[in-house]
Amino acid sequence: MTQTVDTSHISDPADHQVRSPVKWGILSTAKIGRAKVIPAMMQSPDIEIVAIASRDLGKARDAADELGIEQAYGSYEELLADPEIEAIYNPLPNNLHVPVSIQAAESGKHVLCEKPVAMNAPELERLIATRDRTGKLISEAFMVRHHPQWIQARADIRSGSIGTLRAVQFAFSFYNDAPENIRNVPDYGGGALYDIGTYPIVTSRYLFEQEPKRVMGLMEFDPQFGTDRLVSALLDFEGGQASFVCSTQLVPFQRAQIFGTKKRIEIEVPFNAPNDRPTRFFTDDGSEPGDTSATETTFDVCDQYRLQGEAFSRNIREGTTPEHPLEDSLNNMKIIDALFTSARENRWVDISS
Repeated sequence: MTQTVDTSHISDPADHQVRSPVKWGILSTAKIGRAKVIPAMMQSPDIEIVAIASRDLGKARDAADELGIEQAYGSYEELLADPEIEAIYNPLPNNLHVPVSIQAAESGKHVLCEKPVAMNAPELERLIATRDRTGKLISEAFMVRHHPQWIQARADIRSGSIGTLRAVQFAFSFYNDAPENIRNVPDYGGGALYDIGTYPIVTSRYLFEQEPKRVMGLMEFDPQFGTDRLVSALLDFEGGQASFVCSTQLVPFQRAQIFGTKKRIEIEVPFNAPNDRPTRFFTDDGSEPGDTSATETTFDVCDQYRLQGEAFSRNIREGTTPEHPLEDSLNNMKIIDALFTSARENRWVDISS
């Protein structure tokens, strides 16, 4: 049996358009911005992207021409000095997330920063202090929390339709052994946990709606790059567990399994949900072997990057706090820090301490 979830109420701009579009600037010509985030945001009447910056003016101009952005700047400082820009999107390498986001907030801009928003919890605390001092909104860009498939999965858990949530399991991997890629450079914040392990952590917390008591991590490091290329982790929640494996050097794959006492949910493409076709998950009570008792739920085509940009733009126009503020990001960051400690010291790490 197939059930289709209508997402038009989520993605139709007429239902929630802000009073006037927020004017955005983009810091860097990073691939994720050019290929995914910027084109998605430009589809929204809530958003007007007016400028893009790079430390190389030629790259900025090429990106501006490619994307149809009016203004190109040859430095981040020039873009931040533009009085027309209200908000910036920061997809810079991980090691530049906090320093440049602080600079942006101090320049009077709201900030949507790619994940992980910081390299460690103390660094993130500096960003929180900057947010409080400047009064600017700063949010971590976890687009998955805006996708209807995750919203529906959490709703099913809350309703009790799958019984009591007891376990979630994730796999997320791709293959990248290019030495020049920033994901393979430790000083830039490369490695599997920072890049893709963040998603199982944030979504397990999203589903359990609590923080784990303790965590255990196991990591294997690339002998050439020094980055973690294979990570296995266990998060111990009150009444349940989350586990995941992620890798930057395995066959590309992703899947989420959510186990309740009555049913399980399997999300087919949990993290890089396509924006050109419907997505789906399966609910199964296990009454028949081989998934034959599973029912399919499909979700109308939508773009989670657009939904993320629209949500932050509404926060700006309405003066509201993001649903997941930096305090939530700090809790996520503490788990990442603890997993690194666990792998280094070969022990459980208590999150509360």
